[in-house]
Amino acid sequence: MRLLILGGTEFVGRAVAEAALARGWEVTVFHRGRYEPPAGARSLLGDRLAPDGLAALTSGEKPAWDVVVDTWSAAPSAVRDAARLLADRVDRFVYVSSRSVYAWPPAAGLAEDGPLVEGSPDAGDVPYGEAKRGGELAALEAFGADRTLLVRAGLIIGRYENVGRLPWWLGRIARGGPVLAPGPRALPLQYIDVRDLAEWTLDAAGAGISGPYNLISPSGHATMGELLDACVRETGSDAELRWTDPEKLLAAGVEPWSDLPVWIPPGELYDAIHAADVSKAVAAGLRCRPVDETVADTWAWLESIGGSAPQRADRPQVGLSPEREAALLSD
Repeated sequence: MRLLILGGTEFVGRAVAEAALARGWEVTVFHRGRYEPPAGARSLLGDRLAPDGLAALTSGEKPAWDVVVDTWSAAPSAVRDAARLLADRVDRFVYVSSRSVYAWPPAAGLAEDGPLVEGSPDAGDVPYGEAKRGGELAALEAFGADRTLLVRAGLIIGRYENVGRLPWWLGRIARGGPVLAPGPRALPLQYIDVRDLAEWTLDAAGAGISGPYNLISPSGHATMGELLDACVRETGSDAELRWTDPEKLLAAGVEPWSDLPVWIPPGELYDAIHAADVSKAVAAGLRCRPVDETVADTWAWLESIGGSAPQRADRPQVGLSPEREAALLSD
């Protein structure tokens, strides 16, 4: 297979590139040159937001690639321009979208046919959910429904994470001592290891699958307790998890998801993030590795780069400050 990745040097794009290279695929990454591409990938430089920034994609035979994977999450017009340019140069388009495209609030058990937010392929700067929906529409407009796969990912964690959720927990637990652990301990989680996302996406692209798929683990694949226990084991720290009732945390003004990453107490937001119907993706071959493996691999990567994860400039920092955590633990 000949694969083009728009991006391919960070988090999801890099994981897809490495998985494809491991399969022996021919991989081309189109990127701005900020980071080194994976070893073995062909590199094309360009800035999709600049005038003539897609020029590097126009040379060579037609079709030039079997599949293109795009992870863009900003202005949908950038997806539109790339998709239109590539419509006769690539057989299939894979857009890594998000479950944020569902109209708020997504009910527990929502499947791919749930109501969607409004979006436009011609939009510029718009909120995240609208941007991803606009990107979906841009891909569909250029490639048609039969040639387009929409990967509606949920929470993505694992190696190369540049949003800071699992890296924050690993860093905090590695420091040891009492750790504010948000309950309930048995709270079921939904997330997807970036490598499982990559493998499923490549399998689906190779099989010619099209349409939208919620791509995230079945609810309860791991619990909050299992995730944090794995962090303690892998870091080898003396951390003591102090499990705290969600009511107490909320009363103290703790913000779920941002102050304590991954964690959301039961309620409307929890149903939206951690209770999706993923039966369609499971039927199409989704397999999710154990939480211990995700945590171990992420910790090994963090140690290999000095312990500090990269941070996307367009995403806010997450996690409680040491001072605030200490104050909450002392209450």
